[in-house]
Amino acid sequence: MSHSSAVTPASERLHALDALRGIALLLGIVLHATLSFVPSSPRFWVIQDTHPSLILSLLSFAIHVFRMTTFFLMAGFFARMSFHRRGAFDFVKDRLQRIALPLVIGWPLLFVPIALVISWAGNFPNGGSIQWASSWLPPLPNFRLTHLWFLYVLLQLYAATLLLRGAIVWLDASGSLRTVIDRLFARIIRHPLAPQVLAIPIGIAFCLDPRWVNVMGVRTPDQSLITNAQAWICFGTAFGVGWLLHRQIDLLRILERRWLVHLLTALCLIMVGFVLSGVMLSAPGAPKLPYSFATLRLVSAILYAPAIWITTFAALGLALRFMSGFSPTWRYLADASYWLYLIHLPIVMALQVALSQRDWPALVKFAIILVVAIPLMLASYHLMVRFTFVGAVLNGRRAMRRVLPQGGIATA
Repeated sequence: MSHSSAVTPASERLHALDALRGIALLLGIVLHATLSFVPSSPRFWVIQDTHPSLILSLLSFAIHVFRMTTFFLMAGFFARMSFHRRGAFDFVKDRLQRIALPLVIGWPLLFVPIALVISWAGNFPNGGSIQWASSWLPPLPNFRLTHLWFLYVLLQLYAATLLLRGAIVWLDASGSLRTVIDRLFARIIRHPLAPQVLAIPIGIAFCLDPRWVNVMGVRTPDQSLITNAQAWICFGTAFGVGWLLHRQIDLLRILERRWLVHLLTALCLIMVGFVLSGVMLSAPGAPKLPYSFATLRLVSAILYAPAIWITTFAALGLALRFMSGFSPTWRYLADASYWLYLIHLPIVMALQVALSQRDWPALVKFAIILVVAIPLMLASYHLMVRFTFVGAVLNGRRAMRRVLPQGGIATA
Protein backbone atom coordinates (compact mmCIF):
# COMPACT_ATOMS: atom_id res chain seq x y z
CA MET A 1 0.00 0.00 0.00
CA SER A 2 1.40 3.36 -0.93
CA HIS A 3 2.14 5.99 1.68
CA SER A 4 -0.24 8.91 1.73
CA SER A 5 0.95 12.40 2.44
CA ALA A 6 0.29 13.53 5.98
CA VAL A 7 -0.83 16.88 7.30
CA THR A 8 2.80 17.79 7.88
CA PRO A 9 5.70 16.50 5.79
CA ALA A 10 6.93 13.01 6.61
CA SER A 11 10.32 14.35 7.70
CA GLU A 12 8.61 16.67 10.17
CA ARG A 13 6.75 13.75 11.69
CA LEU A 14 9.94 11.74 11.96
CA HIS A 15 11.45 14.51 14.09
CA ALA A 16 8.52 14.10 16.51
CA LEU A 17 8.78 10.32 16.63
CA ASP A 18 12.54 10.36 17.06
CA ALA A 19 12.14 12.82 19.94
CA LEU A 20 9.48 10.58 21.48
CA ARG A 21 11.82 7.59 21.32
CA GLY A 22 14.46 9.62 23.16
CA ILE A 23 11.91 10.78 25.73
CA ALA A 24 10.92 7.16 26.41
CA LEU A 25 14.54 6.37 27.25
CA LEU A 26 14.99 9.49 29.39
CA LEU A 27 11.79 8.69 31.28
CA GLY A 28 13.45 5.41 32.24
CA ILE A 29 16.03 7.42 34.19
CA VAL A 30 13.26 9.35 35.93
CA LEU A 31 11.41 6.12 36.68
CA HIS A 32 14.41 4.44 38.28
CA ALA A 33 15.12 7.59 40.29
CA THR A 34 11.64 7.34 41.86
CA LEU A 35 11.91 3.71 42.94
CA SER A 36 13.73 4.24 46.23
CA PHE A 37 10.83 6.44 47.34
CA VAL A 38 8.13 3.88 46.49
CA PRO A 39 7.11 1.92 49.61
CA SER A 40 6.97 -1.82 49.00
CA SER A 41 6.90 -5.03 50.95
CA PRO A 42 8.95 -7.04 50.32
CA ARG A 43 11.54 -4.52 49.21
CA PHE A 44 12.32 -4.84 45.51
CA TRP A 45 14.78 -2.00 44.89
CA VAL A 46 18.40 -1.50 45.92
CA ILE A 47 17.30 0.64 48.87
CA GLN A 48 14.12 2.06 50.37
CA ASP A 49 14.42 5.70 51.33
CA THR A 50 13.51 6.75 54.85
CA HIS A 51 11.05 9.25 53.35
CA PRO A 52 8.60 7.47 51.02
CA SER A 53 6.49 9.65 48.73
CA LEU A 54 2.96 9.23 47.44
CA ILE A 55 3.61 11.73 44.65
CA LEU A 56 6.71 9.89 43.43
CA SER A 57 4.86 6.59 43.73
CA LEU A 58 2.18 7.98 41.39
CA LEU A 59 4.85 9.30 39.01
CA SER A 60 6.52 5.90 38.96
CA PHE A 61 3.19 4.15 38.32
CA ALA A 62 2.26 6.53 35.50
CA ILE A 63 5.59 6.24 33.66
CA HIS A 64 5.59 2.46 34.03
CA VAL A 65 2.19 2.20 32.32
CA PHE A 66 3.31 3.32 28.87
CA ARG A 67 7.05 3.92 28.61
CA MET A 68 8.28 0.60 27.25
CA THR A 69 5.26 0.05 25.00
CA THR A 70 5.85 3.47 23.48
CA PHE A 71 9.53 2.68 23.07
CA PHE A 72 8.95 -0.65 21.33
CA LEU A 73 6.31 0.89 19.04
CA MET A 74 8.88 3.48 17.97
CA ALA A 75 11.47 0.73 17.58
CA GLY A 76 9.19 -1.18 15.21
CA PHE A 77 8.44 1.95 13.20
CA PHE A 78 12.08 2.89 12.72
CA ALA A 79 13.12 -0.72 12.19
CA ARG A 80 10.98 -0.98 9.07
CA MET A 81 12.22 2.38 7.83
CA SER A 82 15.83 1.28 8.32
CA PHE A 83 15.19 -2.13 6.75
CA HIS A 84 13.86 -0.59 3.54
CA ARG A 85 16.57 2.05 3.39
CA ARG A 86 19.47 -0.35 3.99
CA GLY A 87 18.30 -3.71 2.73
CA ALA A 88 18.29 -6.93 4.75
CA PHE A 89 22.05 -7.52 5.02
CA ASP A 90 22.99 -3.98 6.04
CA PHE A 91 20.02 -3.84 8.42
CA VAL A 92 21.25 -6.93 10.27
CA LYS A 93 24.79 -5.57 10.32
CA ASP A 94 23.54 -2.25 11.70
CA ARG A 95 21.48 -3.94 14.44
CA LEU A 96 24.42 -6.09 15.50
CA GLN A 97 26.58 -2.98 15.78
CA ARG A 98 24.11 -0.71 17.55
CA ILE A 99 22.18 -3.21 19.69
CA ALA A 100 24.07 -6.48 20.14
CA LEU A 101 27.52 -4.91 20.62
CA PRO A 102 26.40 -2.47 23.37
CA LEU A 103 24.66 -5.38 25.12
CA VAL A 104 27.69 -7.68 25.02
CA ILE A 105 30.22 -4.99 25.95
CA GLY A 106 28.01 -2.89 28.20
CA TRP A 107 26.65 -5.62 30.43
CA PRO A 108 29.89 -6.58 32.25
CA LEU A 109 30.99 -2.93 32.45
CA LEU A 110 27.70 -1.97 34.14
CA PHE A 111 27.11 -5.12 36.16
CA VAL A 112 30.21 -4.60 38.32
CA PRO A 113 29.33 -1.08 39.59
CA ILE A 114 25.68 -2.11 40.04
CA ALA A 115 26.81 -5.05 42.18
CA LEU A 116 29.10 -2.80 44.21
CA VAL A 117 26.32 -0.30 44.88
CA ILE A 118 23.96 -3.08 45.97
CA SER A 119 26.62 -4.45 48.33
CA TRP A 120 27.06 -0.94 49.77
CA ALA A 121 23.30 -0.58 50.20
CA GLY A 122 23.28 -3.85 52.15
CA ASN A 123 25.04 -2.03 55.00
CA PHE A 124 21.81 -0.15 55.72
CA PRO A 125 18.75 -1.71 57.39
CA ASN A 126 16.54 -0.63 54.50
CA GLY A 127 19.03 -1.52 51.75
CA GLY A 128 20.19 -4.44 49.65
CA SER A 129 18.02 -5.85 46.89
CA ILE A 130 15.98 -8.90 47.91
CA GLN A 131 16.09 -10.13 44.31
CA TRP A 132 19.89 -10.28 44.35
CA ALA A 133 20.32 -11.77 47.80
CA SER A 134 20.56 -15.46 46.81
CA SER A 135 23.25 -15.37 44.15
CA TRP A 136 24.97 -12.72 42.05
CA LEU A 137 25.35 -15.05 39.07
CA PRO A 138 22.49 -17.58 39.16
CA PRO A 139 22.57 -20.69 36.94
CA LEU A 140 21.30 -20.44 33.39
CA PRO A 141 18.77 -19.72 31.98
CA ASN A 142 18.41 -17.29 34.89
CA PHE A 143 20.57 -14.30 34.12
CA ARG A 144 20.55 -10.77 35.48
CA LEU A 145 20.21 -8.68 32.34
CA THR A 146 19.57 -5.61 34.53
CA HIS A 147 18.13 -2.63 32.65
CA LEU A 148 19.77 -3.87 29.43
CA TRP A 149 17.02 -6.46 28.97
CA PHE A 150 15.41 -4.19 26.37
CA LEU A 151 18.38 -4.73 24.04
CA TYR A 152 18.03 -8.49 24.40
CA VAL A 153 14.30 -8.35 23.63
CA LEU A 154 14.92 -6.04 20.68
CA LEU A 155 17.31 -8.54 19.11
CA GLN A 156 14.68 -11.26 19.46
CA LEU A 157 12.01 -9.05 17.93
CA TYR A 158 14.25 -8.14 15.00
CA ALA A 159 14.94 -11.82 14.32
CA ALA A 160 11.29 -12.84 14.69
CA THR A 161 10.10 -9.98 12.45
CA LEU A 162 12.61 -10.74 9.70
CA LEU A 163 11.66 -14.43 9.74
CA LEU A 164 7.94 -13.62 9.69
CA ARG A 165 8.35 -11.05 6.95
CA GLY A 166 10.42 -13.47 4.88
CA ALA A 167 7.76 -16.15 5.22
CA ILE A 168 4.96 -13.75 4.24
CA VAL A 169 6.87 -12.44 1.21
CA TRP A 170 7.57 -16.01 0.09
CA LEU A 171 3.98 -17.22 0.57
CA ASP A 172 2.31 -14.01 -0.59
CA ALA A 173 4.00 -13.34 -3.92
CA SER A 174 1.00 -11.39 -5.21
CA GLY A 175 0.85 -9.13 -2.16
CA SER A 176 -2.84 -9.84 -1.58
CA LEU A 177 -2.30 -11.02 2.01
CA ARG A 178 -0.33 -7.91 2.87
CA THR A 179 -3.10 -5.78 1.38
CA VAL A 180 -5.63 -7.53 3.61
CA ILE A 181 -3.41 -7.01 6.67
CA ASP A 182 -2.98 -3.33 5.84
CA ARG A 183 -6.72 -2.85 5.43
CA LEU A 184 -7.51 -4.66 8.68
CA PHE A 185 -4.86 -2.71 10.57
CA ALA A 186 -6.06 0.61 9.15
CA ARG A 187 -9.62 -0.26 10.09
CA ILE A 188 -8.54 -0.98 13.67
CA ILE A 189 -6.51 2.23 14.02
CA ARG A 190 -9.31 4.36 12.57
CA HIS A 191 -11.81 2.99 15.08
CA PRO A 192 -12.19 4.98 18.33
CA LEU A 193 -11.76 1.75 20.32
CA ALA A 194 -8.41 0.90 18.72
CA PRO A 195 -6.49 0.95 22.04
CA GLN A 196 -8.99 -1.42 23.62
CA VAL A 197 -8.70 -3.84 20.69
CA LEU A 198 -4.90 -3.83 20.85
CA ALA A 199 -5.09 -4.35 24.63
CA ILE A 200 -6.98 -7.64 24.40
CA PRO A 201 -3.91 -9.95 24.13
CA ILE A 202 -2.00 -8.46 27.06
CA GLY A 203 -5.21 -8.16 29.08
CA ILE A 204 -5.78 -11.90 28.71
CA ALA A 205 -2.16 -12.53 29.74
CA PHE A 206 -2.64 -10.43 32.89
CA CYS A 207 -5.82 -12.29 33.81
CA LEU A 208 -4.15 -15.69 33.35
CA ASP A 209 -1.24 -14.76 35.64
CA PRO A 210 -2.37 -15.43 39.25
CA ARG A 211 0.59 -13.48 40.65
CA TRP A 212 0.03 -10.35 38.56
CA VAL A 213 -0.81 -7.03 40.21
CA ASN A 214 -0.95 -3.76 38.35
CA VAL A 215 1.99 -2.13 40.12
CA MET A 216 4.32 -4.53 38.30
CA GLY A 217 2.85 -3.74 34.88
CA VAL A 218 4.18 -5.99 32.14
CA ARG A 219 6.64 -8.50 33.57
CA THR A 220 10.05 -7.40 32.32
CA PRO A 221 12.46 -10.21 31.33
CA ASP A 222 15.40 -8.86 33.34
CA GLN A 223 16.06 -12.02 35.34
CA SER A 224 16.19 -14.70 32.64
CA LEU A 225 17.41 -15.40 29.13
CA ILE A 226 13.98 -16.90 28.40
CA THR A 227 11.71 -13.96 27.64
CA ASN A 228 8.39 -14.29 29.44
CA ALA A 229 5.04 -14.43 27.65
CA GLN A 230 3.82 -11.02 28.85
CA ALA A 231 6.88 -9.28 27.40
CA TRP A 232 6.51 -11.12 24.09
CA ILE A 233 2.80 -10.29 23.88
CA CYS A 234 2.88 -6.62 24.90
CA PHE A 235 6.21 -5.48 23.47
CA GLY A 236 5.86 -7.73 20.43
CA THR A 237 2.45 -6.23 19.69
CA ALA A 238 3.86 -2.72 20.09
CA PHE A 239 6.77 -3.50 17.77
CA GLY A 240 4.36 -4.92 15.19
CA VAL A 241 2.07 -1.90 15.43
CA GLY A 242 5.06 0.37 14.83
CA TRP A 243 6.12 -1.70 11.82
CA LEU A 244 2.62 -1.59 10.35
CA LEU A 245 2.26 2.15 11.06
CA HIS A 246 5.30 2.76 8.91
CA ARG A 247 3.55 0.94 6.06
CA GLN A 248 0.74 3.50 6.30
CA ILE A 249 2.18 6.69 7.72
CA ASP A 250 -1.05 8.56 7.00
CA LEU A 251 -2.62 6.74 9.97
CA LEU A 252 -0.52 8.94 12.25
CA ARG A 253 -2.91 11.79 11.45
CA ILE A 254 -5.67 9.93 13.29
CA LEU A 255 -3.58 9.47 16.43
CA GLU A 256 -2.54 13.13 16.28
CA ARG A 257 -6.16 14.30 16.12
CA ARG A 258 -7.15 12.14 19.09
CA TRP A 259 -4.34 13.24 21.41
CA LEU A 260 -6.58 15.13 23.85
CA VAL A 261 -9.19 12.38 24.17
CA HIS A 262 -6.49 9.79 24.68
CA LEU A 263 -4.67 11.99 27.20
CA LEU A 264 -7.73 12.68 29.35
CA THR A 265 -8.77 9.03 29.28
CA ALA A 266 -5.23 7.95 30.12
CA LEU A 267 -5.06 10.27 33.13
CA CYS A 268 -8.34 8.89 34.47
CA LEU A 269 -7.28 5.26 34.01
CA ILE A 270 -3.90 5.91 35.62
CA MET A 271 -5.50 7.52 38.67
CA VAL A 272 -8.05 4.72 39.05
CA GLY A 273 -5.33 2.10 38.59
CA PHE A 274 -3.11 3.77 41.17
CA VAL A 275 -5.91 3.84 43.72
CA LEU A 276 -6.68 0.19 42.97
CA SER A 277 -3.04 -0.72 43.49
CA GLY A 278 -3.13 0.85 46.94
CA VAL A 279 -6.29 -1.04 47.83
CA MET A 280 -4.85 -4.32 46.57
CA LEU A 281 -1.57 -3.92 48.42
CA SER A 282 -3.44 -3.22 51.65
CA ALA A 283 -5.96 -6.03 51.09
CA PRO A 284 -4.22 -8.62 53.34
CA GLY A 285 -4.56 -6.28 56.30
CA ALA A 286 -8.08 -5.16 55.38
CA PRO A 287 -10.34 -8.24 55.62
CA LYS A 288 -13.52 -6.15 55.63
CA LEU A 289 -13.15 -5.05 52.00
CA PRO A 290 -16.44 -5.62 50.12
CA TYR A 291 -14.62 -7.32 47.23
CA SER A 292 -12.17 -10.18 47.17
CA PHE A 293 -8.54 -9.72 46.12
CA ALA A 294 -9.21 -11.87 43.02
CA THR A 295 -12.04 -9.55 41.96
CA LEU A 296 -9.90 -6.46 42.46
CA ARG A 297 -7.08 -8.07 40.47
CA LEU A 298 -9.44 -8.87 37.60
CA VAL A 299 -10.81 -5.34 37.53
CA SER A 300 -7.31 -3.87 37.60
CA ALA A 301 -6.25 -6.12 34.70
CA ILE A 302 -9.28 -5.08 32.66
CA LEU A 303 -8.42 -1.42 33.23
CA TYR A 304 -4.62 -1.59 33.07
CA ALA A 305 -4.38 -3.30 29.68
CA PRO A 306 -6.24 -0.56 27.75
CA ALA A 307 -4.46 2.06 29.88
CA ILE A 308 -1.18 0.86 28.35
CA TRP A 309 -2.36 1.50 24.81
CA ILE A 310 -4.43 4.63 25.45
CA THR A 311 -1.47 6.26 27.21
CA THR A 312 0.90 5.12 24.46
CA PHE A 313 -1.36 6.65 21.81
CA ALA A 314 -1.66 9.81 23.94
CA ALA A 315 2.13 10.13 24.04
CA LEU A 316 2.35 9.52 20.30
CA GLY A 317 -0.38 12.05 19.56
CA LEU A 318 1.19 14.67 21.83
CA ALA A 319 4.55 14.28 20.11
CA LEU A 320 3.00 14.57 16.66
CA ARG A 321 0.91 17.57 17.69
CA PHE A 322 3.54 19.61 19.53
CA MET A 323 6.99 18.31 18.56
CA SER A 324 6.87 18.09 14.78
CA GLY A 325 9.58 20.22 13.25
CA PHE A 326 13.31 20.18 13.75
CA SER A 327 14.64 21.25 17.16
CA PRO A 328 18.41 21.29 17.81
CA THR A 329 17.77 20.69 21.52
CA TRP A 330 15.57 17.65 21.00
CA ARG A 331 17.92 16.38 18.30
CA TYR A 332 20.80 16.52 20.75
CA LEU A 333 18.82 14.89 23.57
CA ALA A 334 17.53 12.20 21.22
CA ASP A 335 21.11 11.40 20.22
CA ALA A 336 22.27 11.44 23.85
CA SER A 337 19.37 9.45 25.31
CA TYR A 338 20.70 6.03 24.31
CA TRP A 339 24.05 6.57 26.04
CA LEU A 340 22.41 8.16 29.08
CA TYR A 341 20.06 5.25 29.52
CA LEU A 342 22.84 2.68 29.15
CA ILE A 343 25.02 4.18 31.90
CA HIS A 344 22.49 5.70 34.30
CA LEU A 345 21.55 2.85 36.62
CA PRO A 346 24.65 2.55 38.85
CA ILE A 347 24.88 6.35 39.04
CA VAL A 348 21.24 6.75 40.08
CA MET A 349 21.47 3.83 42.52
CA ALA A 350 24.58 5.27 44.17
CA LEU A 351 22.91 8.65 44.65
CA GLN A 352 19.82 6.97 46.09
CA VAL A 353 21.91 5.08 48.62
CA ALA A 354 23.94 8.18 49.53
CA LEU A 355 20.77 10.23 50.20
CA SER A 356 18.58 7.48 51.65
CA GLN A 357 19.28 8.22 55.32
CA ARG A 358 19.12 12.00 55.06
CA ASP A 359 16.26 13.65 56.91
CA TRP A 360 15.20 15.65 53.89
CA PRO A 361 11.87 15.71 52.00
CA ALA A 362 11.56 13.02 49.35
CA LEU A 363 10.98 15.50 46.53
CA VAL A 364 14.16 17.38 47.46
CA LYS A 365 16.23 14.19 47.40
CA PHE A 366 14.62 13.09 44.13
CA ALA A 367 15.46 16.46 42.56
CA ILE A 368 19.06 16.24 43.78
CA ILE A 369 19.43 12.79 42.19
CA LEU A 370 18.31 14.07 38.80
CA VAL A 371 20.15 17.41 39.00
CA VAL A 372 23.41 15.63 39.81
CA ALA A 373 23.05 12.57 37.56
CA ILE A 374 21.75 14.04 34.31
CA PRO A 375 24.32 16.86 33.81
CA LEU A 376 27.10 14.43 34.76
CA MET A 377 25.90 11.90 32.18
CA LEU A 378 25.36 14.57 29.53
CA ALA A 379 28.93 15.76 30.07
CA SER A 380 30.21 12.21 29.62
CA TYR A 381 28.22 11.93 26.40
CA HIS A 382 29.54 15.18 24.97
CA LEU A 383 33.16 14.61 25.95
CA MET A 384 33.55 10.85 25.50
CA VAL A 385 30.84 9.69 23.10
CA ARG A 386 29.36 12.23 20.72
CA PHE A 387 32.46 12.87 18.61
CA THR A 388 34.13 9.46 19.06
CA PHE A 389 33.82 5.95 17.67
CA VAL A 390 31.50 5.14 20.59
CA GLY A 391 28.98 7.62 19.22
CA ALA A 392 29.36 6.04 15.79
CA VAL A 393 28.57 2.62 17.27
CA LEU A 394 25.53 3.80 19.23
CA ASN A 395 24.07 6.34 16.80
CA GLY A 396 25.16 4.91 13.48
CA ARG A 397 27.43 7.82 12.67
CA ARG A 398 29.96 10.03 14.42
CA ALA A 399 28.85 13.61 15.01
CA MET A 400 31.10 16.29 13.61
CA ARG A 401 32.07 19.16 15.88
CA ARG A 402 30.14 22.38 15.18
CA VAL A 403 28.04 20.54 12.61
CA LEU A 404 24.54 19.44 13.59
CA PRO A 405 24.05 15.73 12.76
CA GLN A 406 21.00 14.61 10.85
CA GLY A 407 21.16 10.90 11.67
CA GLY A 408 18.93 9.11 14.14
CA ILE A 409 19.70 7.37 17.39
CA ALA A 410 19.91 3.62 17.68
CA THR A 411 16.61 1.83 17.35
CA ALA A 412 16.95 0.53 20.87
